[in-house]
Amino acid sequence: MKTILTILVMTIIGSLTFTLLPGMAVGAESTPPHHAVAVLHPTAGSNVSGTIHFTAVADGVKVSATVEGLKPGKHGFHIHELGDCSAPDGTSAGGHFNPEKNPHAGPDQAKRHVGDLGNLFADGSDRSHYERVDSHLSLNGAHSIVGRAVIVHAGEDDLTSQPTGAAGGRLACGVIGVTVR
Repeated sequence: MKTILTILVMTIIGSLTFTLLPGMAVGAESTPPHHAVAVLHPTAGSNVSGTIHFTAVADGVKVSATVEGLKPGKHGFHIHELGDCSAPDGTSAGGHFNPEKNPHAGPDQAKRHVGDLGNLFADGSDRSHYERVDSHLSLNGAHSIVGRAVIVHAGEDDLTSQPTGAAGGRLACGVIGVTVR
């Protein structure tokens, strides 16, 4: 009798899980994310902040960034391997996201870190903008950037120095999370 009651309770719980929590139950299909966002927060001693939107498109992921507080010039802009911005200097985000173990390079190179986005350009106004479609990025699968961190660096990424482009310290950090747009 106890075995039959246990089976009955487990069947009811299983049915409720599939009925009440579609997409979250084991075996349920889920839709890949279409949009993600990272809100940049300044690291210690910095006043750089901003928002980066990532949108899945036919050719990859469209990256749209607005960043405030940068000194004029170019600033390295990368997706880092860990979604951790807890260290005051942003080093808890780890190195560049590089699942293929490629050398560091510019965003237009075929062989590069997945996280190599190149540079943001600050023209002296308070806001810098960046927009491109990147075929190396994805919001799901092996190249998923969801749950990783975006870092804005103090200096220009020279696009060649290994392993990071000699872009200097980290001015801002934000974790990439899925959102509905």
